[in-house]
Amino acid sequence: MSPSVKRLADVRQVMREHGVHAWLIPSSDPHLSEYLPEYWQIRQWLTGFSGSVGTVIVTQDAAGLWVDSRYWDQAIQELAGTGFELQRTSSSLDSSHLSWLASHLSANAVLAVDGRTLSLSAFEGLQNQLSATVICRLDLDIASQVWDDRPALPQEPVWALPEAYAGDSRNNKLAQVRSQMKALEASHHFISTLDDIAWMLNLRGSDVKFNPVFLSHLLIGPEQATLFIAPEQVSDVLVAALATDGVAVTDYSKAFEHLAALPLTDCLLLDPKRTTCRFAQATLAPVVRAMNPSTRLKACKNQHELSHWRQTMVADGQALCEFFALLEQAIEARAESPFKENMIDQWVTQARSRQPGFVGPSFATIAAFNANGAMAHYRATESNASWIEGDGLLLIDSGGQYLGGTTDITRMVPVGALSEAQRSDCTAVLQGMIALSRLRFPSGTPAPLVDAVARAPLWQRGLDYGHGTGHGVGYFLNVHEGPQVLSYRAPPSADMALLEGMVTSNEPGLYRTGQWGVRIENLVCCQALASTEFGDFLAFETLTLCPIDTRCFVLEQLRSDERQWLNDYHRVVRERLSPGLSPTALHWLFTRTESLPL
Repeated sequence: MSPSVKRLADVRQVMREHGVHAWLIPSSDPHLSEYLPEYWQIRQWLTGFSGSVGTVIVTQDAAGLWVDSRYWDQAIQELAGTGFELQRTSSSLDSSHLSWLASHLSANAVLAVDGRTLSLSAFEGLQNQLSATVICRLDLDIASQVWDDRPALPQEPVWALPEAYAGDSRNNKLAQVRSQMKALEASHHFISTLDDIAWMLNLRGSDVKFNPVFLSHLLIGPEQATLFIAPEQVSDVLVAALATDGVAVTDYSKAFEHLAALPLTDCLLLDPKRTTCRFAQATLAPVVRAMNPSTRLKACKNQHELSHWRQTMVADGQALCEFFALLEQAIEARAESPFKENMIDQWVTQARSRQPGFVGPSFATIAAFNANGAMAHYRATESNASWIEGDGLLLIDSGGQYLGGTTDITRMVPVGALSEAQRSDCTAVLQGMIALSRLRFPSGTPAPLVDAVARAPLWQRGLDYGHGTGHGVGYFLNVHEGPQVLSYRAPPSADMALLEGMVTSNEPGLYRTGQWGVRIENLVCCQALASTEFGDFLAFETLTLCPIDTRCFVLEQLRSDERQWLNDYHRVVRERLSPGLSPTALHWLFTRTESLPL
């Protein structure tokens, strides 16, 4: 019997004891993070589904996991025999978990959801969807009553980001935030998002896998700020340095009572999308709602940060040259020395680890051959990895955390002979990536609106993909960072404005279930282009430096201007990466950056 079956039975027993008709489990924690400490991985523990996003609902007679198309194939495999059914979400509102709850909960039903894991805006959306008679319980921690060996919260040491990399001082960052607080007439500001806190205080940690952040909350007042963190994580030297900048350190568990103690004469700034119900409901003081000022400040990288990031891209690109040269040798020798997908993660991480400033991977490497590539977030392990044998497409999506920036790149590698259909799919995706790379647009354009530019070459062929085209990327922070999201499914808003200095992924794709998947990805940065009578215009600077394997394309399908873009890109890649490469990697680089005929 699957462990999930027993756990599901235990959950239902606890629900009956508390008079709960449905339990809602978001993939979240008190910081609304994407990557969660093991303590908060309730959905994975209960269902066995290991994808990064998904929502679970349990009732006495139903149990479902709601995920979008990126995870459908993966979910089918991982949910088998667990008692949980896959619920496919799409752009249709009828496919959402909210719609399901609204149609399945009767009058006076009790819905339990841990208020520590649900944002205020999500809770209000939930209330709007449900009947007014449905009772929402936010105080019940069902997981702790059934998860006997639940892991403890991490408490890894926190360290100061070296000043050479920080980009700006702690004092200046706090001053910028306070200036925006004043404009909003707020005396205090509460922050739970870990990347915002790490950025503002110029600190880094390792409490969350792949993201150099630490579990904490931050309350900023007019003159002083309080960092809520496990005391064991902060050295005396660091406590003293924070105190010098007006930041006091107190226990992680004290955040709620500090909020509750704010007098009615104060005014608290909260971001409803980035603050959980528990903390939003803790205070009786007046509240002003707005996006965390630090979210946009952090997203618009300054020239100091971008200078380091460009250097990091050279280091990362050189590591990738060494890796891809090794990979091609392995492909050629696979008859004598066969290898599996999971070995690729080891090889690319080893190559990066030899570069200065490398800290660790920025996410779990996706190395997916043929049909596995159709699962957008596939993770190869020793038990499920496919052998690299026969012909086909190998998709490799990887990234690194460096002191001077975060990288995220996807490349396609031909293994043996590719079919015309595979090469045509790769070509369409490349054309979408190039189209977005070349885009010029007014400053402040909502990010979801430019998504269609990358999709147009695919839409013209009757093709599409289920994920967004791009996400914000942090500066030695989270590889997925707001506020910008390039997806037509995301509601356009002023909060999603594309502004100078924002770094975003450009990663259109195409996925054919059971056959292959295609994705090509570079990181791009919004740069000032021109000021005209029609406003200020931006263009994308491509930051990523690594050849794009032209063997994957039908060159006749590329227009001359698209070939020119690729030639120009490869010329820059060759010039920037050549110095210091090994002879083998240098040969690979020159081979893979040969100019295409126009």
